[in-house]
Amino acid sequence: MKLPDFEPMLATPWPAPFDDQDWWFEVKWDGYRAVVGSSQGAVQARSRRGLDLLGRFPELAALDVPDGVVIDGEVVAFDGEGRPSFSALQAGNPVNLVVFDILFRGADLTGKTYVERRALLDDLELSTPIVVPDPTPANGTGLFDAVLAQGLEGIVGKRGESRYLAGRRSPDWRKISVRRRLRAVVGGYLPGEGSRAQTFGSVLVGLFTGEGLHWVGAVGSGFDQGSLSAFIKTFQQLERPTSPFVNKVTLPGKAVWVEPAIVVGIEFKEWTRDDRLRAPVFKSVEAVDPETVTWDAERPEH
Repeated sequence: MKLPDFEPMLATPWPAPFDDQDWWFEVKWDGYRAVVGSSQGAVQARSRRGLDLLGRFPELAALDVPDGVVIDGEVVAFDGEGRPSFSALQAGNPVNLVVFDILFRGADLTGKTYVERRALLDDLELSTPIVVPDPTPANGTGLFDAVLAQGLEGIVGKRGESRYLAGRRSPDWRKISVRRRLRAVVGGYLPGEGSRAQTFGSVLVGLFTGEGLHWVGAVGSGFDQGSLSAFIKTFQQLERPTSPFVNKVTLPGKAVWVEPAIVVGIEFKEWTRDDRLRAPVFKSVEAVDPETVTWDAERPEH
């Protein structure tokens, strides 16, 4: 049987967790979205954009997926504490397929409700390295508090009566992401291109340690035109010839260094394995002494 191609259904970003008797809540897994099917004993795995994932994750070809079935999930690698880790995934660690939906089993199932599809998914009794976590009914705030405490990425709420809208983003699925926040000291910037040619592309930020200012990442998102203009004027007054960072800044392009006098508030997803900020976003300017913005104060889970 030739299996149909499905684009994954997407969730709408939602500002805060909520409770609702008509909704089910799942952990938001940090990995690669994958639509996986099996036909005549051969497994196929496609990314959100339809790309073949078997080349990148060849172990997926050995998954025990029943013939004539298409499932939706996330390719995930776990760290030493059993938490999903995007850094571990990029480092080539063994992977699992976390499955949260079924789209086809001899016939198209996308017209069935979420509750019906989950029952059909449970009936498959899939085995390791496939993982099928149980969803949480009604209590989205409780699950969000739990994933926050465990350092996970967030949750997804799904309306129990929702159909699977392949290739579409729908408010019937709502993703609530955990965003961590810290303060960091600006020690330089990368010149901008295109619409930012007159300002900057990203700021280079760090935290003070006993050795000095330790670079932790580049922040390019979150700036509006007003903040871009204000920052570049200040940077021009603070320029210096050498890097203020004690470690090497490993980024393409020629940085412009500035005195570490500006503190910014940043939201980000997580720390990477090499102590860099993943997906940082500028939020504010902080009126504090830069030397109080230390590794120990801002990186407490290290």
